[in-house]
Amino acid sequence: MSSYSEETPSEPKPAVETKKPRTNGKKMTDTQKKQLSKHMEKQKKAGMTTSEAKSHRMKMMGRMRKGDSINKAHKAITSS
Repeated sequence: MSSYSEETPSEPKPAVETKKPRTNGKKMTDTQKKQLSKHMEKQKKAGMTTSEAKSHRMKMMGRMRKGDSINKAHKAITSS
């Protein structure tokens, strides 16, 4: 006999957990959005690739939603 027929069914998976919102309900202000766009243009001109720019932008947005300034967020990201 094959061992397949003797196996017990796998344990049922737990219910899907609901994820808390990533931003905790905080949105970026229009001023922050403009500052970030300007910052990203500078980064593209400095030679950042498309994939690097996307990653950098996402990290910057996360920091800015927490209240960091452009300069503080950029320094924290580039130093790590």
